[in-house]
Amino acid sequence: MGDTPHELRAEFPDKVEQLHALKVSNSEAARLMDVYHDLNREIHRIEIGVAPTSDEVLEDLKKQRLALKDKIFALL
Repeated sequence: MGDTPHELRAEFPDKVEQLHALKVSNSEAARLMDVYHDLNREIHRIEIGVAPTSDEVLEDLKKQRLALKDKIFALL
């Protein structure tokens, strides 16, 4: 989904190469990035109405995404 907002490469445009290097060299970072990607796609599907849910669930998912983003940034 190239047009999905909040992709990691868009969130950290100046760290795209570092993200790739981290993903291939650190299995925990790769796992976190995969979880982030899946969660981000789920949020996007909710936001565009493909997978409706409650506002509370959406807010919780966004908080999870932010926490993952923070963990990934710390690894960078």
